[in-house]
Amino acid sequence: MKARIKITLKNGVLDPQGKAIAHALGSLGFAGIDDVRQGKYIEVQLAETDPAKAREAVERMCKDLLANTVIENYAYEIEG
Repeated sequence: MKARIKITLKNGVLDPQGKAIAHALGSLGFAGIDDVRQGKYIEVQLAETDPAKAREAVERMCKDLLANTVIENYAYEIEG
């Protein structure tokens, strides 16, 4: 099974990397950029075949390591 995990900063959390990206886009001539928020995308290949156990494992991965739940949200899809 494959888990696709998206991690983003919570609303209200400052995003200096997003600001830098927005500035760089403006410098390259892209107009009309109001805001940029950046995040992380992680794919994990799981040997697990039980979808419920796979969801449980990915949930633990996100909470224990992949996401800082104080300032980040996460969402995932499991396929396979």
